[in-house]
Amino acid sequence: MAATEERVILVDGADVPVGEAEKLSAHRHEGRLHRAISVLLFDPQGRTLLQRRAAGKYHSPLTWANSCCSHPRPGETVEQAAHRRLREELGIDCPLREAFSFTYSIGVGPDLTEREFDHILVGPFSGPVHPDPTEVAEVRWASLPELFASVRPDDPAYAPWFRILLVEIGQRRDFPPSSS
Repeated sequence: MAATEERVILVDGADVPVGEAEKLSAHRHEGRLHRAISVLLFDPQGRTLLQRRAAGKYHSPLTWANSCCSHPRPGETVEQAAHRRLREELGIDCPLREAFSFTYSIGVGPDLTEREFDHILVGPFSGPVHPDPTEVAEVRWASLPELFASVRPDDPAYAPWFRILLVEIGQRRDFPPSSS
């Protein structure tokens, strides 16, 4: 389904649905607050799976980001959306649980803003991945301490929302969860 055909769930500051909008229009200009998901998969060594977004993405192409991210569709739960996107982007699935949520807003291109109520889901994974090349250019594993030490707040190699997510994670004493 093309980006212009997707619909997102518009929410208020408490994540209560207030409507829906076409995905690209929800990201135009200042952006409209909408529900999102960010998945972080961890291997037995505690490293997280990163993906480099495909060159054809309409924003933030070829930047490194968390394992998977997207938006629930109207009528779809956060967890259903996360499992759907893991299968679509990486060709995998695994148990997930929500770790926390937060809101953020950041520009991601000319006249495009991510303004999201983001649900962070975590899960264990250690098998092979089968990325869809229209979604993912490459994958790699990295430890959180490595990322905290190397990713700068303005680092263009990483997606803007992922840099914000790293700051949010770094401020939490309960992350990463001991039983991802």
